[in-house]
Amino acid sequence: MAFSRRLIVVAGLCQHSAMTVQPPINLQAARDCERVAFHRTELGPILQLYGRMVAAGEWRDYAMAFLPDVAVFSVFRRASENPLYRIEKRPLLRVRQGQYVVIGAEGQVLRRGHDLAQVLRVLERKLIRAVN
Repeated sequence: MAFSRRLIVVAGLCQHSAMTVQPPINLQAARDCERVAFHRTELGPILQLYGRMVAAGEWRDYAMAFLPDVAVFSVFRRASENPLYRIEKRPLLRVRQGQYVVIGAEGQVLRRGHDLAQVLRVLERKLIRAVN
């Protein structure tokens, strides 16, 4: 039997595997699973805040994750650390508490709401400092 290397992409995970005889992968099922993502109008205010905090020297790196039930924008002081803040979008909570939430480093909810600009204000306050 001949072995071949194939790249398998299922639900966003990539793996290399030496395949012999395996059942076919249902790629339609992988495409049908919906993911929550930030829209361009939502990423604009987040990236503006990120740019201001980078210019102030507070933040240095970020990461984004798009999962079936939540989209996460994580902010890091250094790339090797745990995130300082996570900005999450959970559409299932849009009717109840609001779909946007800012979570601190220890997992505490700093602010939750329906309006992203209002929720991000909790992080903008950290940028305001007294000038000597």
